[in-house]
Amino acid sequence: MQGRIRHVLRPHSHEAAGKVDAAMEASAQGMRVLWISLAVLAFTAGVQAVVVAFSGSVALLGDTLHNAADALTAVPLAVAFVAARRSPNRRYTYGYGRAEDLAGVVIVLLMAASAVAAGWAAVSRLASPHPVSNLLAVAAAAVAGFAGNELVATYRIRVGRTIGSAALVADGLHARADGFTSLAVLLGVGGMALGWAWADPVIGLLITVAILAVLRQAGREVYRRLMDAVDPALLDTAEHALREVPGVLDVGEVRLRWIGHQLRAECEILIRADATVVDGHRVAVAAEHGLLHALPRLSAALVHADPEPAAGLADQHALLAPHRTTRQ
Repeated sequence: MQGRIRHVLRPHSHEAAGKVDAAMEASAQGMRVLWISLAVLAFTAGVQAVVVAFSGSVALLGDTLHNAADALTAVPLAVAFVAARRSPNRRYTYGYGRAEDLAGVVIVLLMAASAVAAGWAAVSRLASPHPVSNLLAVAAAAVAGFAGNELVATYRIRVGRTIGSAALVADGLHARADGFTSLAVLLGVGGMALGWAWADPVIGLLITVAILAVLRQAGREVYRRLMDAVDPALLDTAEHALREVPGVLDVGEVRLRWIGHQLRAECEILIRADATVVDGHRVAVAAEHGLLHALPRLSAALVHADPEPAAGLADQHALLAPHRTTRQ
């Protein structure tokens, strides 16, 4: 009995060491992706910039600007991952995970800037046409741009989904769009080979439209994260896990939110009206464990146990205080 009483009064932890290791591994994975992406895209953009210098291709210039912007997005993401490692304090009680969401905003702004630059260059070339030379070199640079971006995109999206980073997934989608815009440069090369001088700036405009399309998608993802949106399927999973816990009669309100690449949960469960405080705590702990196993990215759960309505037992509601546990 004394052990049970101490368990009620003492904060409960579920595999704390494993949770710390998981969080650190997620940040380490994110940093590794960023530096590899930066190296690949910087090399790709450098090769394309050399070809732009002696060919004068506006379409390739737009692709190069986009690749350079995509490489630079590694900087705000790296800052965010480093900041997210800081421990919570009395001012930032939930930690610094939101830094990733701010990095997502910076990424969207960089995408917008690259779209403006590419569009301006294409319109200027349409107004003042200039011949493009070294078409074979331009075509080779376009293929290199596609290969580099697709490699980076696949890597970023896979790791971003694994660690639950919306910013990293958005960055991967951005890189994938860059790959397809690189292929569009090949169309411009084909047109110019047929003598269509307007093909190069027109492809540059199409690249601008493609950038704007991905900008819309990435902006929507970042907006949803800033507004605490979650996939409704996660709520279904959480509610199902709670209903499977012995002692849970029903499930009330369930709330989830992302903080960085970790989830936090707040939920209400209904238990027997004649349950004691110790029994209520036991069910709440079991409910929290069920959530931790059902939602791999869950780092903390606040479980409030309410007694089922019954005559003469309404006062028990005040005895069952919220039970909160946290995974670092």
